[in-house]
Amino acid sequence: MKVLVIGKGGREHALVWKLAQSPRVDQVFCAPGNAGTGIDGVNVPIDPNDFESLLRFTKKEEIGLTVVGPEDPLCNGIVDAFQAHGLRIFGPAKSAAKLEGSKVFAKKMMRHADVPTAEFKLFDHPEPARAWIESREYPVVVKADGLAAGKGVIVCSTKEEAIEAVNRIMVREEFGQAAGRQIVVEKRLDGEEVSVLALVAGRTIVPLAPAQDHKRAFDGDTGPNTGGMGAYSPAPLATPELLGEIETQGFIPIVHAMKRARTPFRGLLYAGVLVTNQGPRILEYNCRLGDPETQPVLMRLKSDLCELLEAVVDDTLGDFTPEQIVWDPRPAICVVMASGGYPGPYVRGKMIQGLEDAAKVPDVKVFHAGTKLEPGGMVTTDGGRVLGVTAIGDTLADAKARAYEAIAKISFPGGFYRKDIGDKAITKSVQLPPQAPG
Repeated sequence: MKVLVIGKGGREHALVWKLAQSPRVDQVFCAPGNAGTGIDGVNVPIDPNDFESLLRFTKKEEIGLTVVGPEDPLCNGIVDAFQAHGLRIFGPAKSAAKLEGSKVFAKKMMRHADVPTAEFKLFDHPEPARAWIESREYPVVVKADGLAAGKGVIVCSTKEEAIEAVNRIMVREEFGQAAGRQIVVEKRLDGEEVSVLALVAGRTIVPLAPAQDHKRAFDGDTGPNTGGMGAYSPAPLATPELLGEIETQGFIPIVHAMKRARTPFRGLLYAGVLVTNQGPRILEYNCRLGDPETQPVLMRLKSDLCELLEAVVDDTLGDFTPEQIVWDPRPAICVVMASGGYPGPYVRGKMIQGLEDAAKVPDVKVFHAGTKLEPGGMVTTDGGRVLGVTAIGDTLADAKARAYEAIAKISFPGGFYRKDIGDKAITKSVQLPPQAPG
């Protein structure tokens, strides 16, 4: 059958690449896609939020399955629009996608479902928010209610920073008027983050391999928050015991609560988890695959992705046993190459060199994110996060070495990347030799 992937980032390139490997799939289209999806599939110049044009294309091409990458079209109701025309589409309906589209809604659902999360308070006006922050004895995190391309969460160390965050979101409306109409202010917790993704259909929850993301722009977890500068899978932090706890406390209650609220979740549920001394705490839910976590996770998936996504759409996910979902035991790592200035303003249209040389490095796949194919075959930058150089290796250190070997062959003016992706996990996994007695 033919498959359509919607979106144009690194996650979508990974989806196109993986779906094209399925014996069930003849052809993969991507709307609008990037230079990489144009190599591994066929690009279609349609905006992800132009539902009418997407519906027309899907019917004309007799697409058997549509897979939605980004959150915007999901929160705008693309699944409802396709289902109204009897078309098969992977992703949650608009009412369920609100779990990502509104942080206020998500926090209320967490409270209702008794999901462990940080203490929080909701505000729809800056003045009481500022007063409440002044009265706190602990640092806080300020979150815009609506979608902000992964940048609407501001982790603060001081009251001054927190008040400035309120002003940025609610007064200056830096993330848009709708996104900043309400905010969540929550207690800042200490711990390490892990991303846990699960396929959900009805009451069936099938967790995928865990990953760990690097949100900050620069080495040592410094600089502003970004959409993600790199990720690796599996995450040593996510032990089987911890994953069991996250499923019991973070996935089952919220899936059941959504069902009870008559907004059943069907699709990919992503939990951003902070592992604290008191146990796992759910920071947020997303209603789609993460980016850049998708790249290393799909690099390791040996099972047929198309079959798994179809099982969610057709409500047959319960027929899969965990043993049927096969993972490469080797770890994978993705390092993001970004445009100078990201996550702030940046210039597009810079020429990218060395992609063919990088592709020759064994066990490496260069996933395109913000790229564009120019006439004559030249590839230029077309976004903040430009490439996700992804490698698999016998150890995480091997995978990292391969990824950076490939990165050394790629260049574009102003480009930058973190040099420490995976280091925390590599340090943990290096066993010190036992000391001699005495």
